[in-house]
Formats: sequence, structure tokens, C-alpha cells
Amino acid sequence: MDRKRKWVLSSGALLVLFLGRMTTALEVPLDPKVLEGLPQPPTITHQSPKDFIIDPRENILIYCEAKGKPHPSFSWTRNGTHFDVEKDSKVLMKPSSGTLVIDISGEKAEAYEGIYQCTARNEHGTAVSNNIFIRQSRSPLWSKERKEAIMVQVGVSLVLQCRPPAGLPPPIIFWMDNNFQRLPQNTRVSQALNGDLYFSNVLLDDTRNDYICYARFPHTQTIQQKQPITVKVLDNSPSGERRPSFMAPLGQSSTQMALRGGVLELECIAEGLPTPEVSWYKESGDLPSSRMSFHNFQKTLKIADVMEADAGDYRCTAKNSLGSAHHTIKVNVKAAPFWISAPRNLILAPEETGILTCRVSGDPKPQIAWSVNGVPIKDSPKDTSRKVEDDTVILSDVQTGSSAVYQCNASNEFGYLLANAFVNVLAEAPRVLTPPNNVYQVITNNPAFLDCASFGSPIPAITWFKDSQTSILNRDPYVIHNNGTLEINVAQSLNSGKYTCIASNNLGTRENHVYLEVKEPTRILAQPEYMVVQRNRKAVFECKVKHDPTLIPTMNWLKDNGELPDDERFLVDTDSLTINEVTEEDEGTYTCVMNTTLDQDSASAMLTVVEEPDPPTDLELTDQRERSVQLTWIPGDEHNSPTQKFLVQYEDLLHQAGVWHNLTEEEGTKTTAHLDLSPYAYYSFRVLAVNHVGYSQPSRPSRQYRTNPAAPDVNPTDVHGVGTEHNNLVISWKELTGLQSNGPGLQYKVNWRQKDVEEDWLSETVANTSKYVVSGTPTFVPYEVKVQAVNDYGNGPAPEAVVGYSGEDVPMSAPESVQVLVQNGTLAEVHWEPVLTSMVRGRLQGYKVSYWRERSLHQAEAQQEEQQVLLFSGNRTDGRLPGLKPYSLYTLNIRVVNGKGEGPPSPNHNFETPEGVPGPPSFLRIKNTDMDSLTLEWGPPQDNNGRLTGYTLKYQPVNSSNELGPVEEMMFPANETTVILADLKYSTRYKFYFNAKTIKGSGPTITEEAVTIMDEAFIQQPIVDVFKGYTEPHLPISPITQSLRPPFHKVRPIGPAFTNVNSSVVGEEGAVISWEYFGPDKNVYVEYIVENSKEDWTKECVNGSSGSQTHLIKGLKPGTSYRVRLVVKDHSEATIHSTEELVITLPAMKSDQVDLATQGWFIGLMCAIALLILVLLIICFIKRNKGGKYPVKEKEDAHQDPEIQPMKDDDGTFGEYSDTEDHKPLKGSRTPSNGTVKRDDSDDSLVDYGEGGDGQFNEDGSFIGQYSGKKEKDTHEGNESSEAPSPVNAMNSFV
Repeated sequence: MDRKRKWVLSSGALLVLFLGRMTTALEVPLDPKVLEGLPQPPTITHQSPKDFIIDPRENILIYCEAKGKPHPSFSWTRNGTHFDVEKDSKVLMKPSSGTLVIDISGEKAEAYEGIYQCTARNEHGTAVSNNIFIRQSRSPLWSKERKEAIMVQVGVSLVLQCRPPAGLPPPIIFWMDNNFQRLPQNTRVSQALNGDLYFSNVLLDDTRNDYICYARFPHTQTIQQKQPITVKVLDNSPSGERRPSFMAPLGQSSTQMALRGGVLELECIAEGLPTPEVSWYKESGDLPSSRMSFHNFQKTLKIADVMEADAGDYRCTAKNSLGSAHHTIKVNVKAAPFWISAPRNLILAPEETGILTCRVSGDPKPQIAWSVNGVPIKDSPKDTSRKVEDDTVILSDVQTGSSAVYQCNASNEFGYLLANAFVNVLAEAPRVLTPPNNVYQVITNNPAFLDCASFGSPIPAITWFKDSQTSILNRDPYVIHNNGTLEINVAQSLNSGKYTCIASNNLGTRENHVYLEVKEPTRILAQPEYMVVQRNRKAVFECKVKHDPTLIPTMNWLKDNGELPDDERFLVDTDSLTINEVTEEDEGTYTCVMNTTLDQDSASAMLTVVEEPDPPTDLELTDQRERSVQLTWIPGDEHNSPTQKFLVQYEDLLHQAGVWHNLTEEEGTKTTAHLDLSPYAYYSFRVLAVNHVGYSQPSRPSRQYRTNPAAPDVNPTDVHGVGTEHNNLVISWKELTGLQSNGPGLQYKVNWRQKDVEEDWLSETVANTSKYVVSGTPTFVPYEVKVQAVNDYGNGPAPEAVVGYSGEDVPMSAPESVQVLVQNGTLAEVHWEPVLTSMVRGRLQGYKVSYWRERSLHQAEAQQEEQQVLLFSGNRTDGRLPGLKPYSLYTLNIRVVNGKGEGPPSPNHNFETPEGVPGPPSFLRIKNTDMDSLTLEWGPPQDNNGRLTGYTLKYQPVNSSNELGPVEEMMFPANETTVILADLKYSTRYKFYFNAKTIKGSGPTITEEAVTIMDEAFIQQPIVDVFKGYTEPHLPISPITQSLRPPFHKVRPIGPAFTNVNSSVVGEEGAVISWEYFGPDKNVYVEYIVENSKEDWTKECVNGSSGSQTHLIKGLKPGTSYRVRLVVKDHSEATIHSTEELVITLPAMKSDQVDLATQGWFIGLMCAIALLILVLLIICFIKRNKGGKYPVKEKEDAHQDPEIQPMKDDDGTFGEYSDTEDHKPLKGSRTPSNGTVKRDDSDDSLVDYGEGGDGQFNEDGSFIGQYSGKKEKDTHEGNESSEAPSPVNAMNSFV
């Protein structure tokens, strides 16, 4: 038997492997296109329940529906015999259905009770329904019985029996009184499962005559009533207390059976006095807590969905104060048959093998019987391809036409199971049921399932392809399931594309295409953050999301996993949630949920609303003493922000009503404070709570607390003694507050006496004032003063003495023995004898020296300047007078100064300062610039500082690279103001240094620069002034640039950071900017822009070091004017310093051609052309003499030699070779406005080669005119000229 079972199991396993995918996919599809022409045996789809209780007042409806191809026909049996529906006019079978409708009107329903079974058949087999047991519901009446009154003694137990009539189904029992009110039940009085009413012990209150048992029958909805029961409780022989005993079930043990899947109800009802309590436990294990419940005041244990494990011994225990009782219920669990695996339909191809299994279980073990087409297999024709082994039917080598429906019936004493399973033998080519071109979308890293539902017989084999690749096997990342579905374990973007599934069997092949799109996941990049917001403020939660651009996102916000409140304060934006004017109700967890059609992401954050704490309450005063009291309070709501501290304030109703003062602070964790108090005050206290948000409202004031008066504890403070007049002393102090007075009658006892003099203290008592004036005092003498507080209850503590002084008077004498020691031309020392202390008559503050300049010593008349004053603090006897001017006459006097004022001045004292070096000459001008000479003019210094002894002039040439040449030096007497410098180099820049001298030495130097002119003619040239920009020159003038600051006096200026800003043009595309810089910042730039342009300034960074600097600007446009400036910027590119703008004009573009006149090949070519022209002229002359003319001009115009360069219009010369290095202007020079530079004597021309001059053509055709001459008209006006013609023009004139 075991071997046989092993074989069946192994063969079943093989068949499952073979047909596993078939059995799940071989339900005949519901698609009409697939069903069309597909044969199918019958299948029961709907039937009535096995136990069918009917309502006798309604028609009987017995269901039987089935499907199949062709559609099945139906027949019925009743009680095992054929039920001829057509012969009973009360019975109707619905069209195309097996459902019966039985009309019982006028008939008794009992006539149709019985066991019905439906049969559905077509040409491919027969299916049968369950046995349907039809029974009529019944609600019989209670039998009439005479009920005597029940007499019981107090304390005994009692059972009122219900015994309802047997109904179908059983009725529902409940107890009520005559007023249809349910009788109250409790641990003492309760209803048992059988409907009886149990009393564990009776009370006098249980006496009544309307204990009525009711039975409700659910199918008929009728209620039957039992005769009322009367109970009379007597107390003439009451029962005493006793330990519990069980009323139901009786005895110490009992047994009970339950069916698997049903409901187990165990009941224990006990009697006793006092009323016992019932408890349960299972001896062999734990009670099933998930399926278990207690009812009827713990007297009933109910277990739902009973399992085999619920079998065992259950003990109930009844217990009261006198003892306990136990009862054990042995539970046996049986089982009606239940499915382990029901047989499933098979679709087989011809010559295939299939297995039907019918696996059931139950207790006792069910018996299995097989039928085919409703006929037991043992009674059906023998079939060699069929083999039955217990719960398995094996079908081998099936043939077309062997389709059938098999029935498996499993039964035991508790019920049965019936299942139909057809075997359909088909030969069908594959069909793909999945719609074509389905698009599957999935999120990256998630599994993707591509369906390929197919149908065919034999079962089609499924193969998958991706794009143009080979077939996809069962390997990572692909898995092909038995039903044809292709699974991609972890989908990636590279898995997107077109997939093809092919279903094939021996009858054909079908394919289907689907598409997979792998999308980027939805992710929250910026999650909302936990927020703590003050009430009435704004809260903003951010929720920035990244999602696949092809998916449409939907943002939802939730509050505490629910919808947001319908409130206009909640504003939902694209990536944020804003809550305006938050309230405490807004607290909670906010979640942003981003949904797409494929996935979602969410993030949450909490909102905590904080506000000022509520004020403390219930202020109490305890431990009351003379000078202290203890204050306690109850804190208010903190509103989510912990209290940091409590502030205790007080109000003194006696001295300052309505004004609250801070008294003390306590930590936020404390609720009590010890308060030190002052005498003679009417206190009220209040408390404020402080948290992170702010202060709470004040609490309600405490009750008033009064302190008794006492003598003052303190004396007045800030006691001073200061005289306001020369004969008084004012004693002042800071008065005590009302709280400091400690009692009524506050006064101040003022005491004073002269210091260091044997005198008694003088005193005066005053009130309501803060000062006292003592008159008749000597001038400025020290006094000791003190002030004591006094009230009606005594004096304050002994005060300390303070030293003060009586009033001051102005000094009476001046300093004596004034002497002046002159150190140099700008500094002198003054000395004096101090004034006696007694003559100062006050607190010495110092000595004031007044001095002024009378005149310069080389001036006869006085020119007094403004007086200067220096105050030397303290008891000084000397001081220094700085900032004097050399070679001058000064006057000074000295006064002593005290707090009252100044004393008389000392006699005026005169002193002289020696000579010093002179100041810079007032000006230096350069005039009459010539090729080799120029004139210098200058003015004397504004400050000679002595007797001028002469002037020194130094000058030196500066070459094109700004290198300095040898220095020439000249000396001039003091009375000269001009000089002519001769023998200078022409077209050369010179730099001049000029200063004045006294016997003390040379003064500061001023500088100038100038350029000698190039030839005899004056060259008109623009002048650049640093501060005025571009100006037209006055002829004649030379290019001069004046330095803004002497270079040999390099003291950092207080004003401009730049000096000596100059410019010069270099060639046709460059300019040199030079300057001197004295600023600390290093970000120095040269900025330039085309004049009158609206473009941005071009900026070039230059050397930011102090001193002289230069910078070359390259790439400028020839013939263009530029504005140039120097700027200094800070690190934020803000301009700190800026010079005024320079205007620079570059010369026009000169020809880049070389001087052809110096080239040998050009000379040879010109000679050949001249010879040719000579020959032509001779021929023309001969022809002319004969009267003939030739159009030589037109021919020449038509055949111009490209090598011949045109003559320049302005000077008649050929284009020159321009060397920018040879003609580079010097620093500060100016280029002529016409953009040309006069040629040197070294320039070549045809004249230099013997082909120029004033020669004219002779009559024999030789040269008699100029080869080149200057035109007076533009070339556009014609080639004629009033001057002697060129050879070409001469030739044209002959034509």
C-alpha cells in the first residue's frame, strides 16, 4: 500500500510538472472569439445550498446553472428517482437553465420536501449538482401547561426552564416581563445556552409573577410566548453562605463534540453564596486568544473556526470567598469531509496523458467514490485508457471523442463533498489571448511582468524575444513563468523596448508584441522638516520631488494621515504647503505624497505650535514672617515650549500704587519663591512665566501682605559737597524711596565740619529735599559731610563721612618768569613759574598759553595772524609750541585756569624764529619753444621762510624709452625770474627741476617737461590737460605736459591718490599712460573708451605699487579719439579713487608700403617706363607734325601697370615706408592732428636719384617738367593741375 501510494504521489508530481501550467491556463476562456467553435463539456456554475430550508409562504426556487459548448440540457431527480418536471403544472424550469420554480400557492409545501439533484449534459459529458435537501421551516406553538407559583427561600439556587418547541431552524430564546422589557442579567442571574434562566442564589427582589420565556423563529419572523412563571422568595428560613457547586453541567466532568470549522460553545453555570466567579483554562495548552471570546458573564467560552488543535480538556472554575469548584469538559473535534485539492478540469490533446486527483480529509476518514457522466465508474463501460486508484484517476493515451465529466464524491457520517471535473480532448492551434501591442510601464528596480496568456491543445510552448535579439531563456534578469508571463526581476532602463512572445505547438505558431517602458522612480529630494512655529505665525513645509518626465505627478498633502482641513489658511503650491496664522489645532504630522500612475513617494514632518505660556494660577502666601514670606503658584500650560523661568513682581499699594516692580526670578522647574520684604509696605505679588516665545500674561495678584514699620536700614547715597559760590557749600544726596523709608516721618540729618580743623560737627535735619546749602564758608576749603536717614521709629545706620570743597573764585595772579627757548624755525619751548596755591583759589586745571604771529622778519609792517591757544593740564611749568613759521616775530602770554575761570595774563613776551628752507616756487612756465632753445619763467615762493639766496635749475633729456640723460645744473640769483636755454637738441623731451634756496638750504622742487619742436614750422597739435580734457591749441605752441606734483617731494597726499598723470601716443595703435600713485590699495586699473561711445569702459589691470608707473595701451584704432582714466577699486569692484579723464587722439593710418623710391628694381622699372614714354612721345610728335593723333590716355588708362603706386595727394610724394619705432613720440608729446609726421632729411625721392627737379621736356622729348608735383585739387576732380604736369599728365595732355 505504501509503495502504491508512493507511486501515485510520484506520478502525480510528474503530472503536475507536466501539466502545471496547463491546469491554470486551461479553463476555457470567456473571450467569445475564443469560445466560438470550441467544444466544452458541462460545468455547474451555480446551485442551491445542500441544506435548503424554505419559507412555506413563498415559492420554492432551486438553482441549477451550467455552461458548456454546446449549451447543456437539464434534468432533475427527487429522492433518487427521475423528477418529471413537465408533468407537474406547479413546477417550472427556467429557459436555458436548470433552475426550478415551484409554485406552492394552494398547495402544502410539505409535498415538495425531499432530496433534489440536477443533471446538466451535452454531447461531451454530464455534470451533476449536490444533493439539495429541501425542508420547510416550522414554528410550532408551545403546548399549554399549568404553572404553579414557585416558592423558594432566600439564598437558594433556582432554575426556570423554558423548553421551547422544536422548530426548523431552532428558535432564538430570550426572557422578558409583561412590559416586553428584557429581564436584567448578571453574574447571579443568567440565561443558559438551552434557554433556561439560572439563579446562583435568589434575593427577595427576585419575587415577581412575569418571568416569560420567548422564542423567535427567524425564517417565519414569528415569536412564541411561554406562560408566565411566578416566583415567590421567602425569608422565613434563609439559606446560609456556601461554597460553589455547578448547576450545569452536572458532575465533575463531561464531554462535548465539535466539528472542524464550526463554533464551539462551552458552558459552566455555578450556584453558591456569595455569587461565585467563573474562570477558564485549557489543561493541555493555551486558549486560542485570536479566536476565543467570553460571554454570559464569563460563564460561556466561545471558540470560532474550530481546528483539530482545539481538542482537549477545558476546565472551568467557580470560586467565591468560601471555596471553589471545578468541572472538566473533554472536547473531541471531528470533521466533515473538506478539500485538500479538488479535481480540476483537464484539456488534453489526443494521445496525451492526464491525472484527476480528489484529495480530501475528514474525521472519520471520508470514503471516495468516482463517477463518470453521473454514472459510477464501476457501473460504466470499461475503458482501458482509464485507471482508478483510490483518490486518483489516470487517463492514458486519450483519443478524440473521449471527453467526459468525472465526479468525485467524498463522504463520512458528518457530510459529503461532490466535485465535477471534465476531461476535454481537443486539438487546437495556439491562440494568444493577451491583447497585442500592450504597453507595460514599470519603475526602475521593480519587477516587470509581461503577459503572454495563450490557449491551445497541446499546450503551447512560450518563447520570448526582445527587439531583434535571440530568444530569452530563464536566466537573470529574466524568468518565464508556467503561464507564459515573462518576469524581469529588477527592471532597468536598458530593459525598455519591444518584446515578442511566440506560442507554438504541433498544430501551429502565434506571436504577439508588447512594449516595456522603464520609468525613473519618483523621489522626494527636499523633505519637509520638523517645524516649531509660534502661534499666528506662518509655517512652510517644502516638498521638492523628482519624477520621470513622461509621468504626470499628483501632489497630495495629508494631516495625520487624513485630508487637510478645509481652511483658506492652508495654501498648497507646486512644491510646498503654507499654513498661515497657525493655531494649536494645526499641530500634527503633515505628509506630502507624490503619486504617479506607477509609484509614489511620501515624506512626513511634524508641526509643533508654540506660544507664550499661560499665566500661573492659585498664588498662595505661606511661612509669613516680619521681613519675608513664601510665595507658591501653579504653572499654566507651556504650549509646547518649556518654561525657562518665573518672574515675581510686587506692587506697593502704600507708596506707589499701580506700579509693578521686579522682585526676583526663579527657575522654570520651581513653583515656589522665598521673598525678602521691606518694612512698612502693603505688598501684592504676581508671577509671569517665560518660555522661548516670550512672557505670559501676569497672574492674578495675590492677596495683600502688610509689613510693620521699622527704623531705616540704609542711608542716602551719592552724598557730595560742592560749592556753587565762593562762600558756600552745597551738600547733596540721593533720597530714599518710599519702600526704603521703612516707616512714616522720613527725614535727613545733615552733618558737616571743616576738615583738619578742630571743630564740632554742625547738623541740620531736613525733609522732602535732596540738598542743603551751608553759607559763609571760606573759599575752596575741604569739608567733611555726612547724611543720615531718620524716621518716626528711629535712626538709620551711622553714615560715613565724605570730603567736599566749598566754592571756588577766579585766580588772583598770573604766572611769572616767562621764558621762551626757540628750538628751530617751527618749534619753541616756553617756561614759567607756577602760581601759588593760595592765589589759585580753586581746583587747578592747568595753564593756558596764547600766542600769535606778528609778522615775517623780512616785512617791515606787522600782519598779525589769528591767535592760537594751548592748554597745559595740571601743575605744569613748561610746554612746547609747535607749528611755528620760520623767520617770524611771535608774541605770547600765560594764564592760570581753575574751575571758576581764568586768572589775569602774564605780560606779553616776544620771540623770533630763525630762518628755514623756502617753500616751492609759485610757478614754472616754459615759453618760446624752438628747435634748440626755450624760455623758462618762474615766480618766488609764497613762503620765503628767510632771505632768498637764489634758485637752482636742473634739467636732463628723456629718450623714447623714458630713460633719463645727463643732468645739467644752473644757478640763478634771487632777483631773476626768467632764463633762455639754448643749444638744446631738436625734437627732444626735457625734464626740468627747479627750487629756491635760503641760507638754511634748498626748498621743495617743482618739475616741468617740454619737447623742442621738429623744424622751423609750428606744428599744430592738441593739448591734453589732466583736468580739462581735450582743448584746441593756440598757435604757436609746443607740446608741454605739466606735472601735478613735484616728484622729489613724495609725501603721501591727503587729497588725490594720483598725481603727474600724463599720456603720449605711440605709433598709430598705442598710447602710454604715466602717473604717480600714493594710495594703499593695490587694485589699480587703466580704463578707456572711444569718445562719445555708449559702450562699457575697457579695463586693464596695472601695477598698484606706490611711486611712478607707466602702462602701454595697445590695439587702439588709428584716427580715433579715446577717453582714458585711472581708477582704484576695492575687493567688491567699487571705485575708491578716479582721475579726471584724458582725451587721446591717435593719428590716421599711414601707408604700410616700403619706400619704393629706394628700391633698385623700382628705379630700373621707372627708367624703362621713361624710355618707353620717350619713344612714344617722339612718335606722337612725328605724327602730330603730320596731323595725326593717338588716344594715348585711354590706352594708358586701360593698361595701367599695377606695380606703379599712385602719388599722395597732400605732398606729391610717393608712399613712404613708415617705421613706428623711428618716430615714436616722447612721453607727454602730441601727434599733429592731421596724423602725419614730417619727413626726415634721410627720406628718398626720385629727385635724389636725378629724376626730379624743375626740368621740362625739350622740344626733342627730353624731361623738361617735374616728375612729381603737388596737386591743388582732389583726384576726383580730374588729373589736370595748375603746376607743371607729371610725365603721365604730360602724356595725356598731348593726346
